[in-house]
Amino acid sequence: MKKILLIGATGQLGSAILSDTPSFGLEVVYFPKAELDAANNIQVEEKIKATGPDILINTSAYHLLPECEEHPEKAMEVNVAAVYRMAKLCKQYGVTFVNYSTDYVFDGEKGSLNAEIDPVHPLQIYGISKAAGEFAVMDAHKEGSFIIRTSGLYGGRTGSRSKGGNFVLNIIKEAQGKDTLEVASEQIVNPTYAGHLGAASLRLLSSGAAPGIYHLANEGYCSWAEFATEAFRLAGKRTRVIPVDRGGKNGIITRPKFSALENIKAKKLGIKLPSWQEGLVSYFNFLNSPTK
Repeated sequence: MKKILLIGATGQLGSAILSDTPSFGLEVVYFPKAELDAANNIQVEEKIKATGPDILINTSAYHLLPECEEHPEKAMEVNVAAVYRMAKLCKQYGVTFVNYSTDYVFDGEKGSLNAEIDPVHPLQIYGISKAAGEFAVMDAHKEGSFIIRTSGLYGGRTGSRSKGGNFVLNIIKEAQGKDTLEVASEQIVNPTYAGHLGAASLRLLSSGAAPGIYHLANEGYCSWAEFATEAFRLAGKRTRVIPVDRGGKNGIITRPKFSALENIKAKKLGIKLPSWQEGLVSYFNFLNSPTK
């Protein structure tokens, strides 16, 4: 039985991976952030030596776009330097390294689905730091690292602690008592349910696939306005979404207009994620299920 050392086990994605590992015959070990902080190289090495994992999965990141713009040095430390150090340690101890990246490494100018081999051209500090993190991982441990890009991630009962929720939870909260709500219509993504991404990640790691860059996102794509409309329908909300073209701008931050991903390499391995609509249904089923 292979052993996974999981960093970020209480987050949207980490908790999904944690709940799915028994289905794949995998053992998983994890620690609270006070004992295992991805940016603390000493702690990471101590836990690798103590647990002897086959795979280290890092789901932590600095991903709030406004904070990345305001504190670029922290974005670079967490999203680049820390993952470089983790990758180096994984190489030293013969551990497979898994790190997650984002559709925001692309500029959206292609106007169609972005493939794994397409050149990156990020538009803001967050995307720059994640793209740099990809290069850092490949430089440190190319032969033993998986970089998994995803898009529009959401999940968990409370969403992301740092974001104070996720798009679905926040948009429903924002709609309370409102007849209409303006939502961006020009940004095209594959909203991805963390439960589906976690399972697909474990399938990938159990498939014997070669290390490298992979896209794993729910199939199909939509605007945030279309996604919000479907979320309101499933939630039984009568709030009407008014699509607004903001030109890819949110304040001073530029977002790619078409960053949706194409899961080419995963599909060749027989790994296909459900549609984004099915992802949203699964998420509402999860939210409505009893807590364990």
